[in-house]
Amino acid sequence: MPDYHDDLRLAHVLADAADAATMDRFKALDLKVETKPDMTPVSEADKTAEELIRSNLKRGRPRDAILGEEFGVEGTGPRRWVIDPIDGTKNYVRGVPVWATLISLMEAGEGGFQPVVGVVSAPALGRRWWAAKGAGAYTGRSLTSATRIHASKVSRLQDASFAYSSLTGWEEQGRLDGFMDLTRAVWRTRGYGDFWPYMMVAEGSVDICAEPELSLWDMAATAIIVAEAGGTFTGLDGAPGPHSGNAAASNGLLHDELLGYLNQRY
Repeated sequence: MPDYHDDLRLAHVLADAADAATMDRFKALDLKVETKPDMTPVSEADKTAEELIRSNLKRGRPRDAILGEEFGVEGTGPRRWVIDPIDGTKNYVRGVPVWATLISLMEAGEGGFQPVVGVVSAPALGRRWWAAKGAGAYTGRSLTSATRIHASKVSRLQDASFAYSSLTGWEEQGRLDGFMDLTRAVWRTRGYGDFWPYMMVAEGSVDICAEPELSLWDMAATAIIVAEAGGTFTGLDGAPGPHSGNAAASNGLLHDELLGYLNQRY
């Protein structure tokens, strides 16, 4: 199996640079915020962070392609870095500390590009998570100060904690009834939102989570971290990985039931 340690180390360097830029402008009174064509906000910090990551990658990995939320795709080849400079921009611009920079390396393989490295850095929470293919998932301050994480062993849905982002997307997709049935079947629900539920699935504090509409840059990093922690990450269609336009993540033991409710098979 390839060794991705150097790529993972670079991803941490990229995250460090992004953290410095985003924290510098977090809660700034003069923060500039625009509305994109899809009616979602983008701040100057989103753009600055992605530009920083791109410039570092061009120096450190000039042959690799880059796909970012703010500036699209650049380059071609079997390796592609996927960036979400601020996942949770709406939180960021309102001063809510639940946001993170998501960085993933994807490699071409069977079934298309698959994530092999992922880093999720949430500096306002003082948290970072990461994983590399075949090497497990970790949380901590750095590669040398880390704790390995594992998904939970909860095996009954009535004992499970379920996290989600919002209700609106489920209603738009006609999945709201199944979603609501699931909330009644589990032990506990919380709307943490964005990257955080997936990281909590990876570290075993939440058992299942799902979102109805996502982009690749929202999922590439979180998908490998969940998988390397022993969990399962698929689309709502059950297809493994971050390519379905939506996501369901679990400790693995509850995944079939999670998909069953969200596809209204129960």
